[in-house]
Amino acid sequence: MSDWFLSAQERDNPHSDLAPWTEGNAARPLIDGREYYGALLPAVRRMRRGDLLLFTDWRGDPDERLDGEGTEISRVLCEAAERGVIVKGLVWRSHFDRLQFSEDENQHLGEKIEAAGGECLRDMRVRTGGSHHQKFIVLRHPGRPELDVAWVGGIDLCHGRADSDAHEGDPQAVSMAPVYGPRPPWHDVQLELRGPAVGQIEATFRERWTDPTPLSRNPFFRLHDRLYREDTHADPLPEQLPDPEPAGDLAVQVLRTYPHRRAGAYPFAPDGERTVARGYRKAVGRARRLIYIEDQYLWSPQVAECFAEALRNAPDLHLVAVVPRHPDAPGRFAKSPQLYGRERALAILDDAGGDRVHVFSPENAHGTPIYVHAKVCVVDDAWATVGSDNVSMRSWTHDSELTCAVADATGQYARSLRRRLAREHLGIDIDDDQPETFIAAFEEAAAELHRWYENGRAGDRPPGRVLTYDAPQLTWWTRQWSGVLYRFVHDPDGRPRKLRRPGAF
Repeated sequence: MSDWFLSAQERDNPHSDLAPWTEGNAARPLIDGREYYGALLPAVRRMRRGDLLLFTDWRGDPDERLDGEGTEISRVLCEAAERGVIVKGLVWRSHFDRLQFSEDENQHLGEKIEAAGGECLRDMRVRTGGSHHQKFIVLRHPGRPELDVAWVGGIDLCHGRADSDAHEGDPQAVSMAPVYGPRPPWHDVQLELRGPAVGQIEATFRERWTDPTPLSRNPFFRLHDRLYREDTHADPLPEQLPDPEPAGDLAVQVLRTYPHRRAGAYPFAPDGERTVARGYRKAVGRARRLIYIEDQYLWSPQVAECFAEALRNAPDLHLVAVVPRHPDAPGRFAKSPQLYGRERALAILDDAGGDRVHVFSPENAHGTPIYVHAKVCVVDDAWATVGSDNVSMRSWTHDSELTCAVADATGQYARSLRRRLAREHLGIDIDDDQPETFIAAFEEAAAELHRWYENGRAGDRPPGRVLTYDAPQLTWWTRQWSGVLYRFVHDPDGRPRKLRRPGAF
């Protein structure tokens, strides 16, 4: 696995006790929120006194339902705490709600869990303008290790995420750009892990939980917490159990991002950690036939250059990307910088790969665009990631992120993941592993849907849900002002200066 995974030296973070990678794991991709929530709910409900539930989140809505009335996430977690399950959570404190963030929701989720006997802290130990973007859950069961499981990916415990593969949207919708309708369709992926890798995810939680740095250095936040008696001190956790026994034949490497912080540096990553970036760069550099990406953004010249270099070095390499057709937020100050970032990234990829770069965006059966929130990359069916990280400088350097790279000698896991995602987008199974066949299926589906629209939607709608992505052309002036917002607000660089100068990670 050393050909694909980072070695301990390449990880370059001696302050963390994480293993370079673990073997003997089972991994099951859960496509879209409905499937993930359907696996999470019974697993939490069978936990009992003395079991341990750990979670992190970017946003948590207390009333988000996992499976109908009575399964609100706050209720499910509170019932677990009342049964004697040790429930511990870390959610990003977030910015103000009036800026379309999640401060109130995250506070309310924590209050409910604390009232039931659990503990949920709002964590603002981030770089200025950054966030804790990790979304994972770990369940440990003393005396019943066969039940130990972890979930890692892009799906938050919040409104808008409980969509199915039909993509009718979550009934508990989030507010997005009008083009996505009143119930925005939402595509996402979460990875279920069993085996020794579960211990590595738990160790990641424990590093953040035991960080002695104050949860926030903001004096207004600290005054608020004192006035409202908010819990700001993490109680001790029970001793970590031994890693679960092998549960499969997959190797898993945990990759993370933590930014460089001058004040309040992480004790487990005092110079930051950029193993997400390094892991991608190593694996993508080995690509020879096909890179498949699903990503919310696909931004950043520096990140795009990683894929562009692979395209230049491997003349038979193709890149297929599935991205959202429109930015998520309304308004030109939110929309234009996002379009600017993707325009620049795609220009770099097109210059390197030309007609070997294929970018698509999906819609549901009603023609409503599907917001692609998934963060997936599959390289030559040998290496595949599912996590919280986007293809952007923010995810590779600035916010906290967690992704799991999976490798197996047969390629069955990565191949199955790629095919299953394609089946959702295309409405057909692709049995041929040749990249040309895979690419042709996407292009034919997009062309067929385009013809159906051109013919006035006559006849049955084609089974495929993708159209070729065409980036809007921005004016010179829009590029100037949106480029500034893009670099400093939307996609900032969290590397120390010693790495920025040579363009290293």
